[in-house]
Amino acid sequence: MERDVMEYDIVIVGAGPAGLSAAIRAKQMSAEAGREIDVCVVEKGSEVGAHIMSGAVFEPRALNELIPDWQDKGAPLNSPVTRDDVYFFTSESKAVKTPGPFVPRPMHNHGNYIISLGKLTRWLGEQAEELGVEIYPGFAAADAIIEDGVIKGILTGDMGVDRQGQPKDGMHTPGIELRARYTLFGEGCRGHIGKRLIREYGLDEEADPQHYAIGLKELWEIDPAKFESGLVVHGAGWPLDNANPGGSFLYHFDDNLVAVGLIVDLSYENPWLSPFHEFQRFKHHPKIAQYLEGGKRLSYGARAICKGGLNSLPKMVMPGGALIGCNAGTLNFAKIKGNHTAMKSGMLAAEAAFEAVAADRAHDALDGYTTAFENSWLHEELHASRNFGPAIHKYGALRGGAINYIEQNWFRGKAPWHLHDRTPDHATLKPADQAEKIEYPKHDNRLSFDKLSSVHISSTNHEEDQPVHLQLKDPSIPIEQNLPKYAEPAQRYCPAGVYEVVDGDDGQPQFQINAQNCVHCKTCDIKDPAQNIVWVAPEGGGGPNYSNM
Repeated sequence: MERDVMEYDIVIVGAGPAGLSAAIRAKQMSAEAGREIDVCVVEKGSEVGAHIMSGAVFEPRALNELIPDWQDKGAPLNSPVTRDDVYFFTSESKAVKTPGPFVPRPMHNHGNYIISLGKLTRWLGEQAEELGVEIYPGFAAADAIIEDGVIKGILTGDMGVDRQGQPKDGMHTPGIELRARYTLFGEGCRGHIGKRLIREYGLDEEADPQHYAIGLKELWEIDPAKFESGLVVHGAGWPLDNANPGGSFLYHFDDNLVAVGLIVDLSYENPWLSPFHEFQRFKHHPKIAQYLEGGKRLSYGARAICKGGLNSLPKMVMPGGALIGCNAGTLNFAKIKGNHTAMKSGMLAAEAAFEAVAADRAHDALDGYTTAFENSWLHEELHASRNFGPAIHKYGALRGGAINYIEQNWFRGKAPWHLHDRTPDHATLKPADQAEKIEYPKHDNRLSFDKLSSVHISSTNHEEDQPVHLQLKDPSIPIEQNLPKYAEPAQRYCPAGVYEVVDGDDGQPQFQINAQNCVHCKTCDIKDPAQNIVWVAPEGGGGPNYSNM
């Protein structure tokens, strides 16, 4: 098949905080040095920000470095944090507020902002384009171009292909080869190309397994009388527990809008657990319902979160390419923040890439990125929080939280111990007959809702006649192995109703994949106990279309 070929100095996959910060930094350095370079960003969402979802309390440290005059340029940081409330939810109706002095230092948010990350990435996209960056939304990076072990760029996905993989008459457009001296992969958490590169180059051989959570979020417009601009509410405990850990948030930001969410650690043990339904019942807790009662739900989304931190970071460079942001796993889970860290990693990679291009190098390993990372505040921050996740996994929310408090508030992140968790998240499920079955309350369409109506307000859409982008290595495993042992947990861990076990025409159970519902959270790729589900990019432009998430 003949394909168009386009040549660039730097190609960046993903128009998120990491990718756009990398693009901006590369063009800034180009202008400062008087050395013109060509920079291209490809984004699988229909527009910049369409697939972006985050809490988000934003720490502006990296933005201050990247664009010091961001306030004059109109960056959408309009709601400074005014108060932090941290609760331990002890039951479905009770909670204990943690006194300020006992809150771990990383969770103090003075100087931070409550934002829509979608709005911020759109603004970053505008800044990048003003500097001459070419941004192509609606183009999914299907794979890396690897020749003789060297990354030479990426291949975008074909458009106009039917479910059997055959070109549609008059609609087929072959993917484009975007070749580059250096390719930066900022796909976000569990990027499908990044996953392949980590495996093929053995980048994680010296790291702990990456650990993940699924974050579920809704955007609400609430009664102005209940709105308190800048209020941050974090919580742990109910409806989760030590064997099935996680946390929660509720943020008040612009125009009577609040973001409410639940983060469920994907190391959970009970195969009957449904993160979506845990989130729905969480909103009925009085400490949360007091704000949402009488309000209107505007949007819904879900996304996997890399939370392994420094212990789980792979090597981030390979010949011709580098991993940036959550594709590498730079999120600081102790802070519940990854946007400033993603931006900084992208900036560091861009600086190394520009210096290599300026020296007329190409396709070698950007070792300068590794060195700069190890000498940066980003590495220092991740090192200080390295024990947070393992402590929670090993000792539970209360004891693990106490260890984290001691480490952060007494030792200032320099404790003399180093904890590890080397059990991958997909290996933690108990057999269904050894776990307590969970009966979830019916949604009331006031505070709690069903999956399909939730997917509807995520504005998710896929071309139906295309290859299914949720692939099974072995189609027999869901029914023959996962169903008898784990009651097929995909029915419950998916937050969008993609997976169902239905009765076939012969009366036997069948595994059904409703790929059109997929919100691209990647949870199935992570949590499937057989590691049998592989998420690949669908046709460009498909998926959710988040507005202010």
